[in-house]
Amino acid sequence: MVRRKKKEPEQQGNEELFLALSLLEKEKGIPVDFMMDKIKKAIGTACKNTYGNEEVEIQVDPATGKFDVYLQKQVVEEVEDPNREMFLAAARQISPLAQLGGTVGIKLDTKQFGRVAAQTARNIIRQGIRDSERGQMMQEFQSKDQELVSALVERIDPRSGALSLRIGKAEAVLPKSEQIAGEQVREGDYIKVFIVGVREEVRGPRAIISRTRPELVKRMFETEVPEIFDGTVEIKAVSREAGSRTKMAVLSHDPAVDAIGSCIGARGSRVNEIVEELGGEKIDIVEYSEDPQKFIAAALAPAEVLSVELQEEGRACRVTVPDGQLSLAIGNKGQNARLAAKLTGWKIDIKPESGFFGEEEEKAETETEA
Repeated sequence: MVRRKKKEPEQQGNEELFLALSLLEKEKGIPVDFMMDKIKKAIGTACKNTYGNEEVEIQVDPATGKFDVYLQKQVVEEVEDPNREMFLAAARQISPLAQLGGTVGIKLDTKQFGRVAAQTARNIIRQGIRDSERGQMMQEFQSKDQELVSALVERIDPRSGALSLRIGKAEAVLPKSEQIAGEQVREGDYIKVFIVGVREEVRGPRAIISRTRPELVKRMFETEVPEIFDGTVEIKAVSREAGSRTKMAVLSHDPAVDAIGSCIGARGSRVNEIVEELGGEKIDIVEYSEDPQKFIAAALAPAEVLSVELQEEGRACRVTVPDGQLSLAIGNKGQNARLAAKLTGWKIDIKPESGFFGEEEEKAETETEA
């Protein structure tokens, strides 16, 4: 029977250190080499505090748990600083090949570093972990800037209503103001969010995220519609009132491809997928045109437009609609007209065909206030 030699406590401790670093790499994605560099710097600082010399050579073998530290001293004829210099005779007792002007490494007993040195090392390692995590979080957010991402709802603040989200390995907060009004979300749900930007703050990098921005809907269609993804169909403009209604203008660069039909999908499959993700938000898809009159008329869908008169000043226009469609053109609380104006960039004044508002006006106002 072969008896294995019992490991020294120090060696066993070193092996535990390397095991801990490996687990850190797997769980937090912090490279072992990065942390070893931090540990070496910590040991250098400890040596400076203990021996008055930070010039050290560190030899590491993770496989065996071997961790040797050599304090470097220069070989001189006259020693002025014993912490950094030594006589040739003393140097040759350590290394017979030592020469004047060269350096010799004195192996240290790391147990002698004491509590202060150990605490110094721990603090630097902790700071190294924090710096690495901040760097990784910033990199994670920057790689997804202006993109649509899937996020896990980890916590809902009972007072503010803010959502704490997990995006990959990073964390972010979705404030109530950037959530869709009336949307019911539970912890454990996955939701789509748009990363508006990234800020470096005192506490670390912070992603500014939203579910209310028009870009969220645009990115959803880019993901859902292959014709948009490959550039055949282009989204020219989006206007949105989150949780209620979105208008989107699209243009086909291929005469054989129907831009609106591509976005809607067979039996509404594509647009319905997005509507469901947005909690039932209505989506109007209209055809973009370089002709402002055609574009404005399309933007007021589902109302029928009889004419569009462009005014010379201030990108304003007057639109005429059938008497019976005035309220449809204006929309509930003016929403349809308001979204059409945002979509086209034109101020829109809507009037009935008869030129008289009368009962129709009162009806529109009643529906607007409803």
